[in-house]
Amino acid sequence: MTAFGSAYFRKFYLNPATRVTTPAAMQGRARLIAAILGHACIPVRTILDAGCGIGLLRKPFAQIYPKARYVGLEASDYLCARYGWTKGSVIDFAPRTLCDLVVCYDVLQYLDDGEASRAIANLARLTRAALYVSALTREDWLENCDRTRTDRAVHLRSGAWYRRRLARRFRYLGFGVWLRKDVTAILWDLEQP
Repeated sequence: MTAFGSAYFRKFYLNPATRVTTPAAMQGRARLIAAILGHACIPVRTILDAGCGIGLLRKPFAQIYPKARYVGLEASDYLCARYGWTKGSVIDFAPRTLCDLVVCYDVLQYLDDGEASRAIANLARLTRAALYVSALTREDWLENCDRTRTDRAVHLRSGAWYRRRLARRFRYLGFGVWLRKDVTAILWDLEQP
């Protein structure tokens, strides 16, 4: 299977027997992100989906934020040609303008430690306000994921490894949503992790 070619996406995203997620699950994820940001009074006018894959979050975000501009960033030549995504890497992508919300879903585990560290630092440069991050961790591999449907060709790190690096520039709101430290959001004490 060519890395991030058509066979990869057919297996992990399109084939109902082997896919790792569903459009319905991604719709729920988009609603959760929007609910957290809405509660924190964070407006979303621009969205960067860094490593957007086949774009499973595009439609749900369009329904939730109909006026927001969505940009799909993808390193896969195959997906850029097929869906018209912006070609680039989360490691060094540098757009002219920042986005209110940056999503980095299941990308970081494909990067080695140095690349993942640089990518996390770059995520802080890409977002004006909020970041959603999900990455397969060592703990997830051992306890949570369905290994028959999960790509094994990844770098497994602890959740603590990611949290340490994210906490340098962000504060955690919960459920994978992080807010830049310089962004004001009033949350009650017991609403904070």
